[in-house]
Amino acid sequence: MAFNLPKTDKKRVVIVGGGFGGLKLANKLRNSDFQVVLVDRNNYHQFPPLIYQIASAGIEPSSISFPFRKIFQKRDNFFFRMAEVRSVFPEQNILQTSIGKVRYDYLVLAAGTTTNFFGNKNVEEHAIPMKNVSEAMGLRNALLENFERALTCASETERQELLNVVIVGGGATGVEVAGALSEMKNHVLPKDYPDMETDQFKIHLIDASPRLL
Repeated sequence: MAFNLPKTDKKRVVIVGGGFGGLKLANKLRNSDFQVVLVDRNNYHQFPPLIYQIASAGIEPSSISFPFRKIFQKRDNFFFRMAEVRSVFPEQNILQTSIGKVRYDYLVLAAGTTTNFFGNKNVEEHAIPMKNVSEAMGLRNALLENFERALTCASETERQELLNVVIVGGGATGVEVAGALSEMKNHVLPKDYPDMETDQFKIHLIDASPRLL
C-alpha cells in the first residue's frame, strides 16, 4: 500500500487528525500554495459534544459523522488518506503510517486525546471510554443488552447489578450522560420496557472534586 500522491513543486503540509483542530487548519489552508494531506484513522469527522447522545440512543451516529471526502469535495491540492500513524522520523521529514510512508515539509499533529483513567487500573480495566462514535455505540449496546438481560434475571440482586450505571467524571460529558440516561429512564424505558420497574435503573455520578463541572 502507498499514499500515491501526485508529485508537485508545492510544499506539502501533512495534518494528522480530522477533529476540530485538524479540520480548521485544513479549511484555513484553502486556496493556499500548499499541497495539503489529511490523515485520519476514520474517513469521517466526528462531533464530540454530541457523542453522549449516541451513547444514550438519543440520535443515530450518522447525525454527528461527516465524511471528509464530502467536506472537501472539489478542493484542489487536497488529499485525504485513511490510515493510522505508526511513527515520525523528523530527521528525514517522514511520517510512517499503516498504509506506508509519506514525506512532508510541515507536519501538524492534531490527533486529539485519549481517555485519562488517572492511574486507576480497575477503572481502566472495567470502564467503557467514550471518546468517539465507536465507543459510544459500545456503551449504547451494553446498556440495551443489560436491559434485556435484566428482564430475565432469576434474582433481584443480579437484576440490580445490571441496572446500576456508574459514571466516573463530573465534567460536561459526565453530567450530560447522566442527564441523557435520566431522560431515558423517565421517557424511553416505560414505553419500550413496560414490564420493567424503571425505579431499579440507578444512575451514579462520581467525581473526585466536591463540585460538578
